[in-house]
Amino acid sequence: MTKNLIKILRERGYRLTPQREMILAAIIQAGDHVSAEDVFTKVQEQSSAINIATVYRTLDMLVEEGLACRTDLGIGEYMYATNQHGPHIHLICRKCGYTQDADHSLLKKLEETILSEYDFVADLHHIAIFGLCAGHQLEDEGGQE
Repeated sequence: MTKNLIKILRERGYRLTPQREMILAAIIQAGDHVSAEDVFTKVQEQSSAINIATVYRTLDMLVEEGLACRTDLGIGEYMYATNQHGPHIHLICRKCGYTQDADHSLLKKLEETILSEYDFVADLHHIAIFGLCAGHQLEDEGGQE
C-alpha cells in the first residue's frame, strides 16, 4: 500500500522525501484511525529529523489528494486513516463515547439527494454521527419522568 500511495503522489507531481515516506508508512501500518501525534511518535522512533509540522502538512496533503480522510471522533483531535480503511459511519455516544460502525450504504440516498437537489457532491465516505447509545437513551427517558 505504501508503494501505491508513493506512486500516486509521484504521478501527481509530489516529491517524496524520506520523511514523507516514513509518515506514509506510519499511517498505513496503523491500519485504523491514528492521530497526528501518534504518527509523529512513530516516525520519531526512526528519525528525530521529522517535526510535527511536517507530519501535519503530509497528512493534510493526503487528505487534499483524496488518499486519506480526517475525522473528528469527538476526542479532541482529528483522526486520520488512509482510504484502504474503507468508507464507513461512526456512531458515537456523546455521553459515554461508545463508538460503533454503521453500514455506509445508509448514506447512499442522502448522497444522491444532496447531488440532485443542491448540485453538490458530498464527501460522505467517512463520517462521525453523534447521538446517544441505547443505555443513555434509557437514562434520558428515565430522567424525564
